[in-house]
Amino acid sequence: MSSNTATMTETATDTDGVAARRPASPAYRAWLARQRRDRRMVLATQIGLVVLFLALWELAPRMHWVNPMLTSYPSAVWTGFVELVRDGNLGFHVAVTMIEVVASFAIAMALGTAVAVALWMFPLAERVLDPFLVLMNALPKIALVPIFYIWLGPEGSIYAVAVAVAVFITILMLYTGFRQTDANKIKLARTFGAARRQVLRKVVLPGNVHTFVATLKANVGLALVGVIVGEFQASKAGLGYLIVYGSQIFRMDMVMATIVILGIISLVIYAGIQRLDTTLSRGHRG
Repeated sequence: MSSNTATMTETATDTDGVAARRPASPAYRAWLARQRRDRRMVLATQIGLVVLFLALWELAPRMHWVNPMLTSYPSAVWTGFVELVRDGNLGFHVAVTMIEVVASFAIAMALGTAVAVALWMFPLAERVLDPFLVLMNALPKIALVPIFYIWLGPEGSIYAVAVAVAVFITILMLYTGFRQTDANKIKLARTFGAARRQVLRKVVLPGNVHTFVATLKANVGLALVGVIVGEFQASKAGLGYLIVYGSQIFRMDMVMATIVILGIISLVIYAGIQRLDTTLSRGHRG
């Protein structure tokens, strides 16, 4: 009996091995080829658009279609970037801004998550606070900069503005995700006697992983915007300070170089969060 079982297992293994080595069908190979071709075309188009933009930007000031003092041009921006690096202060300014962004982002996420959880736990509080949250989210936060400056001073106002910009959208996004959790799963958990706290921990929070990731993506960008706005008003260091300083001395190459650095920082942060999203998605499928 054991010999027959072993033979059957070997046969199944051989069959599986043959099936695994079976070549893909022509239709599947054609589909893969189209997918690769489409990806290459999209990448080539993206690179072409960037090159075209840079070429037009370089050409327009040199041909005096626009005023070079107002727009600068890519070669001058590169020169300005090199000068910032040679001065030895660029790393310091980037570090100041990054510390402010990370701290503000962490505070906004922690505070926003706590408030969203509290609103889900206590529906009456949500009914009371909902119009105020919508109002505060719609309020232009730049109007609060002078108030925060008077209340908290130069450094504290930067963090306050960044948190104010990011925290309300964090609350609204997370709470909306909590409310849209699968009602059948919640009903099933309550049928088995789960308390509201247990439903939150076992159903709502695990079911909103992608909502958290989407909130991270929005929150990081908003925190960066808030920090730069705060630095415009009060800071003596940071990338926002460099932008203001460069505009005051009419060094548009410095301003544009700093903006490019901000764009790179935003891209790196977004890529990191996207990688986190991919990792979580694979773990969820697994």
